[in-house]
Amino acid sequence: MTQPQEIPLSRLQPGESGEVVRVSATGPIRQRLLEMGFIRGAKLRVEKLAPMGDPMELVIKGYHLSLRREESACILVVPAAVPAA
Repeated sequence: MTQPQEIPLSRLQPGESGEVVRVSATGPIRQRLLEMGFIRGAKLRVEKLAPMGDPMELVIKGYHLSLRREESACILVVPAAVPAA
């Protein structure tokens, strides 16, 4: 069985979901992201992207958050499997 592919959160599109694997940022940015709930195993869903793709709105732990693309690129996720039609 193959290991699920980790991708940056910034690559998810509206309507897609994923599970946080790790945060690669360091220092205060890392601390802020962890405090916002981006911890290993947290489930999230991308709601929408701003017209230029930055920021992105997502839902994590029942909260709606906006995150800059630069920050979302530091969060590695495993995309949720899309059910077969």
